[in-house]
Amino acid sequence: MEKKKVIIALGHRALGDTLPRQKEATQKTAKAIVDLVEAGAEIVISHSNAPQVGMIHTAMNEFGKVHPEYTYAPMSVCSAMSQGYIGYDLQNSIRQELISRGIYKSVCTVLTQVKVDPYDDAFAKPVKVIGRYLTEEEAGQEEHKGNHVIKTDKGYRRIVAAPKPQDIVEIDSIKALLKAGNIVIACGGGGIPVLEQGAQLKGASAVIEKDYACGKMAELLDADELLILTSVEKVALGYETDAEKWLDRMTVDEAKEHMAAGEFGENTMLPKVEASVDFVKSGQGRKAVITSIDTAKEGYFGKTGTVIQ
Repeated sequence: MEKKKVIIALGHRALGDTLPRQKEATQKTAKAIVDLVEAGAEIVISHSNAPQVGMIHTAMNEFGKVHPEYTYAPMSVCSAMSQGYIGYDLQNSIRQELISRGIYKSVCTVLTQVKVDPYDDAFAKPVKVIGRYLTEEEAGQEEHKGNHVIKTDKGYRRIVAAPKPQDIVEIDSIKALLKAGNIVIACGGGGIPVLEQGAQLKGASAVIEKDYACGKMAELLDADELLILTSVEKVALGYETDAEKWLDRMTVDEAKEHMAAGEFGENTMLPKVEASVDFVKSGQGRKAVITSIDTAKEGYFGKTGTVIQ
């Protein structure tokens, strides 16, 4: 059976948003992943982490208020924690599913750092909401620390930048593990955003959109396919309108036209389509598929989903 190198991006639905729901969700997700292993795919997995990193950020900062002797946890540390505990559940669920089918294959999670550009325009325009609602006094304290906040109807929220990924620090380790036959979980939550300062890597107060990081990883691993698993079976034009039209295929040029026309939600479908376009453009014979976690196997075999090629 011919092996195909496939990089998978898992959305929120594949992971749940609380500890018990995450454990339940990863067990279902593992079945979809192992279906692809049985189909002959060599797999590297990335995943979202928005609910998880928000929970960690809130918990660590509330702890710091009660115990002043402890410092507040920066975003980079919260991202690292989320990679660890999501990877823990995901790799164990996949391992269990592999064993139940008589497949003996190792699964591992790589704590992954992703380099970002300190001059990325995103740092001047933070957009990603993080943590709980704040009082006016707490919002002032955050601004005093140099953080950004916005006012909403329910209170204040902290927001952080979402810069584009430039490089993946642990990419050689990921390549070696994949070559050795492992299923690898990497770039969780878009990776830990870091700034390169000489030989030092300094954590950035930011989050990276996981679809962009996954696309960059697929490019650097010279993957055959980028498979983005989300909550819908296909990409749509005029989504949730009377003119809604589901798409089976898009060329790179067609995808660019639709993006320019504002067809895709900025924080929902747009990153998925843009990451797919960037990956397909980066090498010959590359394909991206956007589909639902429930139709992952059918999408892999080209029976459903939106193909960008």
